Amino acid sequence: MLPRKLLTFSLFIFFFFSISHCFIFDFPSFSLRNLTLLGDSYLRNGVVGLTRELGVPASSSGSVIYNNPVRFLDQESNVTASFTTRFSFSIGNVNPASFGDGLAFFLSGDNQTLGSPGGYLGLVNSSQLTKNRFVAVEFDTRQDLHFADPDGNHVGLDLDSLVSVKTANAGLAGVNLKCGNVITAWVDYRHEEKKLEVFLSYSSFKPETALLAVGIDLSEFLQEFMFVGFSGSTEGSTELHCIESWSFQTFGFRDSRPRIRPHNVNSVYSVPFKPPIPAADSGDNRHRSKNLRLGLGIAIPSFFCALLALLGLFAAKKLKRGNKKQRVLKTDVKAAGPRQFTYKELRIATKGFNAGRIIGNGAFGTVYKAVFPNSGNVAAVKRSKHEGKTEFVAELSIIAGLRHKNLVQLQGWCVDKDELLLVYEFMANGSLDKVLYKESEQKNPLKWCHRYNIALGLASVLTYLHQECEQQVIHRDIKTSNIMLDSGYNPRLGDFGLARLMDHDKSPVSTLTAGTMGYLAPEYLQYGTATEKTDVFSYGVVILEVACGRRPIEKEGVNLVDWVWRLHSFGRIIDAADKRLCGEFEEEEMKKLLVVGLSCANPDGHERPSMRRVLQILNNEAEALDVPRVKPTLTFSNSLPLSIDDIFSDVEEGGGQEVQKQEDCLEIKLEDSSFSSSISSNMPNLQLSVGGIFSEDEDCRSPLEIKLDSFEQHSFPRYDDA
Repeated sequence: MLPRKLLTFSLFIFFFFSISHCFIFDFPSFSLRNLTLLGDSYLRNGVVGLTRELGVPASSSGSVIYNNPVRFLDQESNVTASFTTRFSFSIGNVNPASFGDGLAFFLSGDNQTLGSPGGYLGLVNSSQLTKNRFVAVEFDTRQDLHFADPDGNHVGLDLDSLVSVKTANAGLAGVNLKCGNVITAWVDYRHEEKKLEVFLSYSSFKPETALLAVGIDLSEFLQEFMFVGFSGSTEGSTELHCIESWSFQTFGFRDSRPRIRPHNVNSVYSVPFKPPIPAADSGDNRHRSKNLRLGLGIAIPSFFCALLALLGLFAAKKLKRGNKKQRVLKTDVKAAGPRQFTYKELRIATKGFNAGRIIGNGAFGTVYKAVFPNSGNVAAVKRSKHEGKTEFVAELSIIAGLRHKNLVQLQGWCVDKDELLLVYEFMANGSLDKVLYKESEQKNPLKWCHRYNIALGLASVLTYLHQECEQQVIHRDIKTSNIMLDSGYNPRLGDFGLARLMDHDKSPVSTLTAGTMGYLAPEYLQYGTATEKTDVFSYGVVILEVACGRRPIEKEGVNLVDWVWRLHSFGRIIDAADKRLCGEFEEEEMKKLLVVGLSCANPDGHERPSMRRVLQILNNEAEALDVPRVKPTLTFSNSLPLSIDDIFSDVEEGGGQEVQKQEDCLEIKLEDSSFSSSISSNMPNLQLSVGGIFSEDEDCRSPLEIKLDSFEQHSFPRYDDA
C-alpha cells in the first residue's frame, strides 16, 4: 500500500511541475544585496528595522522591498498567480505607554515612493492617495478612526486604500501585536478559490484556522509585475518594527523569463517540462512511433524505480537516526511543543559555546545566546553541569508541560555527546537583577509602570503554578536572577532546576534545603519542608527588591525585610521607595506593593497570603492585608536538622554573606535579632529568635555570638542601620 501511495505522490509532483512555474525565495536572515531600504529602515545583525529606534516619541516611516519584481499576471494566458508568504516579526516599544502605528506586508508596482508616517503605515504617500495601487495586509497597533480602524490590535486586508476591506482582532488568535515577542504570520492567496487567508501565531507552527479569511479576486488589483515588501510607521511614539525572517512563493502559471539567482536567498525556479520532439525525416512514421513507445516504456518505469529507491533510502536513514539511543540520559520526556535538538545545531548556533555568547551563569549551568543560521531565530541555551543531572531532568520534565504567558517557554532539549542542554526562548532584556541593579547604574532606572507590571505578572504565574496546574508546582528558587524580561519588560519566570511537583491534597515531604540566601523562608531552613508558602516568602522579598531597588542582603549588611519593616513600624514605609525613581511613581501603588511584600515575607508562614489573594490585591479586587507594626517573632527550639553547607546552594555575588572556617568553634553574628534566612546547623538544644526588634536599652550594634565546640565558624556581617 505504501509504495502505491508514494508512486501516486511522485506522479502528482511530476505532472504538477510539468505544467506550472514556481518562484520562491527564502530569507532566514537579511543582507543589503537583495533588498532596497527606504526611509528610516535599517539592517542590523540580519534583522530589518522599519522605524527609528529612539527613546523619545517621534514620527518615522520606512520600508524594505525585494529587489526584483515578481510576476503575478500572465497576459498571454490571462492567468493570475497564487502566492504564499511566511514571515516573522516583532513590534516592541521603548516606552509601552507610547504606541502606534504598525506595519504591513504589501504588493506594489512602485519601489521608490516612501509612504507617510502615522496611520498611513509607510504604505502610501498622503499627498498621492488616489494614485496608489497596492495589495497589503496590515498589522495595526493603533486605532485610527480616519481609516475606520476597529481597535488597536487588528489585522486587515487593504486594497488600494487604507480603509480595510475586512479586519480581525489579533486577540482571537491569542496574539498581542504590541507585546514585543516574535510573531509568525502566514498570508496565503489561492486564485482558483478566490480566497486570501492570514494566519498568526507566537510559535513557528501554522495554526489550523485562519485569523482572517476574505473571499476576493485579486486579479483586479494585481499588475503583471509587482514588488513585494514590508512597511512600518510611527507617529509620536517609540514603537519598534522588526522583520526577523521572510519566505515568499508564487505558483500556478508558466514563466519563461530568466531570473537572477540572488545572493543569500534560497531560491527555486522550476522549468516547465517539455518532452523532446523527434525531428522529421524520410523514414517510416510507424517505425518511429514504435521506437518512441519502446523508449518511453523503458525510461518512465526506470525513472520511477530510481525515485522510489531514493525515497526508500532517505526514509531508512531517517528511521535509523530516529532510533539512535542517547548515551547519557535514558528518560522518557513527554512534551507537547518542545522538540529535540541535535548537539551540532546548538554548537553551531552558540559558535562552539563561545565565551562571548554567555549571557548568564547559575548554580547548575551556563546560559548562552544562540542564533540559528538557517532560520535566523534567536534562543537561549542552558548548558547544564554534569553534576546537575537531577536538576536537568526535573527542569525538563516539569516545565515541558507548563503553559503561561509569564513563564519562559521551553523550545527544546538535547542529550548528546555527554551534554545536557535546554533551549528556551530568548529574552531581549535579560534578567530582572541586571536591569534592576547593573543597568540602572548607567542608564535610567526601571520605570515604575514596569515594576508594578512585574509584580503583577509574577503573582499571576505563581497563582498558576500553585493552584491551577494539575499537580502543584513549588519553584523553590524564586529570585530576581531567575526572572527574565522580554522586550516589553514583561516578566517570565525561569530556572525550574530546583522545582518539585506535589499533589494538591498531600502533605509536603522534608527534603534537603536548597535555594538562595536572602530568599529562603525561616521554616524552610528549619525543617527543610518546601510548600507554596515558602515560594510566597521568596516572592515577598523579590517585590520588596523591585520597589526599593535594594538587594535582600546588601554589601553593607542591611537586611531588606528588616529595614522595610523598621520603616513601617515608624509609619514611614513610603521612604523605602527606590530613590532613583525620584518620586516618579504612584504613591498608593508603592504603599500597596511594600505592604504586600511585608505580608508575604512574614516570618510566620501561616500568616502569609496565598498568591491568588496577592493577585487580587494588586488588581484592586481585594483589600490589602493588615501588617503588624512590629515584625513577628518566631522561635525554633529543637535540634536543627540541616548543616550549614546544605543551605548554601547558590550564594549570590554581592549578597553580603561571609563564611569563615575555624576549628572547634561556631560563631554566628546577628543583629536586630534577625534570622534573615541565613543560617541553620546541627546544633543541639539551640534556640534562635527569628524576627523582632531590640528594645531601646539593648545595644543594636553589638552582635549576638553563639559559640559551640567542634563546629566550623560562620561569621555574617553586622546589619548597620540604613
